[in-house]
Amino acid sequence: MAYHLWSIFSCLLVTCFMVSLPACHSGKVLVFPLEGSHWLHMDILIKALHAQGHSVTVVRTNKSWYIKEESSYYSSITVHVTDGVDEGFVKPILNKVLDIERGKSSALNFFSLQVEALSFMSKVPKMMAEMVTNIIEDKELMKDIKETQYDLVLTDPAWGAGVLMAHYLQLPLVYNVRWVTFGEGHQVIAPSPVSYIPMTGSGLTDKMTFTERVKNMLIKLLGQVQDRFLVRPYYQAVCDEYFQPGVDFNELIQGADLWLMRVDFVFEFPRPTMPNVIYMGGFQCKPAKPLPQDLEDFIQSSGEHGVIIMSLGTFVKELPSDITDEIATAFAQLPQKIIWRHIGDRPATLGNNTLLVDWMPQNDLLGHPKMRLFVAHGGTNGVQEAIYHGVPVVGLPLFFDQYDNLLRLQARGGAKIVTIATLDNDFLKALQEVLQEPSYRENMQRLSKLHRDQPMNPLDLAMFWIEYVMRHKGTAHLRTESYRMPWYSYHSLDVMTFLLASVLLILLTTVAFIRCLCFRMCCRRKMKHE
Repeated sequence: MAYHLWSIFSCLLVTCFMVSLPACHSGKVLVFPLEGSHWLHMDILIKALHAQGHSVTVVRTNKSWYIKEESSYYSSITVHVTDGVDEGFVKPILNKVLDIERGKSSALNFFSLQVEALSFMSKVPKMMAEMVTNIIEDKELMKDIKETQYDLVLTDPAWGAGVLMAHYLQLPLVYNVRWVTFGEGHQVIAPSPVSYIPMTGSGLTDKMTFTERVKNMLIKLLGQVQDRFLVRPYYQAVCDEYFQPGVDFNELIQGADLWLMRVDFVFEFPRPTMPNVIYMGGFQCKPAKPLPQDLEDFIQSSGEHGVIIMSLGTFVKELPSDITDEIATAFAQLPQKIIWRHIGDRPATLGNNTLLVDWMPQNDLLGHPKMRLFVAHGGTNGVQEAIYHGVPVVGLPLFFDQYDNLLRLQARGGAKIVTIATLDNDFLKALQEVLQEPSYRENMQRLSKLHRDQPMNPLDLAMFWIEYVMRHKGTAHLRTESYRMPWYSYHSLDVMTFLLASVLLILLTTVAFIRCLCFRMCCRRKMKHE
């Protein structure tokens, strides 16, 4: 009897809780995603929105690499463009980066890489500008989009197409963000003193010497120059052509209603933030599910030694054979079993303890009790999953933000970084150190406890705030107006100039007055003397 009464009481509590939640109508969301790993985490948000009863439309190009035209949980709009970010576009750049990392390039090749990087920085905004232009110029498409009456635009602002279209359609704008078109997201929206906030690519932590602060400042200035001359002009040209006079693209970037930031302060160094920045780091993580039987059998065969997994992410399909041979040689000397996501020729030195797969359920493997170590490239998704499951990391960063991500784990004692250039000497040592030194696992498990100890699941938090924007047609009350201020007003240089001029004026007036008095007194004394 008591059990039934308790069951009824529990049901009433749950019902009251559900009723007390703010209601949100079935909204319509227009999504402008990116390719590669950026699509993987945007896809998670899209699925969650669909599960909440919202209608989602994804805008893609005919050159899309990962984003499929047909889906059971979203509809799509395909825009025809001349060029796109596909495997043919990315692979040559990655190959050059690997050559530089391995120290096999001359100064001429290094210069060539810099030219290629600058070219990449200008090609992407050019592609996005073409995409937006084609959408706006397609009158029939624009008519359909406007008649659908979307509630908001959800975009990853590392590409600017969604930012431009949200302004053109006058819709609330929500970011799924770590990067914007010209750097890390915080650098744009929040105060970011370079004295203790490291710039991406600097390889620095939040504890910097004077020399390191000089380096950090120079990297920031270089980034601003690159944005001013290589990135912004393409987007600004669209603003000048299709928007009302005076619209500045940087103001559009900064004026988003909501910033769903793909990090949290278990991972990121502490720094100033803003009220419309919501932290959803690890939103893609979840408890591990049972593994396919063949993988489970392989893992169980490891005995007390456990298992290591290795994956280098979305973009890197295969490595040069000499590198894979070095990795395989190191793995073969370990007592652990290894599951390695590898596409390409079988390494000549592959040991009997290593299983090659072309795909792995990474989250489920990391959550397995026998997991000992994760060899990772340092992408945000993999790093967050390692934190969630408390698995120590040996990092092999290759490009973009990967070194900076791994550096944050290393600074907290949960990872060891090995470069491609020192792989043959350091890889096995790093594996053995992380496996044998208990502090690495202890530190990662501490980070895992900190990450999980929060009142709301990060994905649920993201869903709440997206629906919040729908309910209230934006978040004007959370947005700072600082981005509308000229730089000299933002830094109060005009105020300081005024105060300095006022002080100087008072001083000069005082000096002039005193001199005048002295002169008059001298004149009187002279007259009396005469």
